[in-house]
Amino acid sequence: LQTMSGNEDDWLALKPQEPSPSQCCGSGCKPCIYDVYEKELAQWERAKAKKDKSLLMEKKEQSNNSELNPDTFTAFNISSVEQLTEDTYQYKFELPGNSSLQLSLGQHIVLRGVVNGLEVQRAYTPISPGNAEGYFEVLMKCYEAGLMSQYIKTWKKGDMVFWRGPFGGFPYRPNKYGELLMLASGTGLAPMLPILQSITDDEEDETFVTLVGCFRTFDKIYLKPLLQDLARYWNVRIFYVLSQETSLEKLPWSYQENTYIGHLAEDLMKMIINSCRRKPFVLICGSSAFNEDMNRYLKAAGIEENSCFVF
Repeated sequence: LQTMSGNEDDWLALKPQEPSPSQCCGSGCKPCIYDVYEKELAQWERAKAKKDKSLLMEKKEQSNNSELNPDTFTAFNISSVEQLTEDTYQYKFELPGNSSLQLSLGQHIVLRGVVNGLEVQRAYTPISPGNAEGYFEVLMKCYEAGLMSQYIKTWKKGDMVFWRGPFGGFPYRPNKYGELLMLASGTGLAPMLPILQSITDDEEDETFVTLVGCFRTFDKIYLKPLLQDLARYWNVRIFYVLSQETSLEKLPWSYQENTYIGHLAEDLMKMIINSCRRKPFVLICGSSAFNEDMNRYLKAAGIEENSCFVF
């Protein structure tokens, strides 16, 4: 006959583990990993009260049916790895058959990595169109000291990686805004691209777009061929702001007239806003310092807070 304490130990072994702070990506996901934990804890408490372990059976930690899901992690296969700059990579993941992620514009997904036994989660926005069939692509920057970066650097073609989502997103509708002003720093370009591509793919969508990409040097601008293609559309303008270039003369001729040296500061911001063809709605994505600076400059230029969205 099993003693109560042995039984108690059995139940404790089944109790969901509270997430550690490194397991939260900090992007305000719904459900957050903490929400999932609360739900599982409540389920465990119900099962324990009824002494019925079968009530725990629906708990799925990871799924292998390759359907993206906000509650559980799903394994996806890396089909290609492309290095874009010394610290930035583009990864392509396989989707079964002709399925697509079905992301809304600007939605992000959360990656789970384990580094030295510590589980880490970070949010990334796929750069492939939401309806791309059979694959999705993510742009990732690796930082010298970044925990997740140490994990990502080990990836090679054929590896399995766990994602959950989708979360967030910018509720874009064609022709809802006269002009979108996109302010992106580095990999902050990622959530802008699906929105930009949906506008250029839709002949009925006459929204103007001004994209300002901030990078350190010309070599660090990601996806130049794609951006050059997009800039050919009648309603799209792309500017570059390069903080560590010394002179425009070193750049290819086609970049010289739409590139600025230095930082995207208040005076340049005012100039760009004044050159917009309609009153802009502003999308911002970069580091938290970049986002704060942009908000401050926009305020100084008379752009209201309700005319901005920060990814």
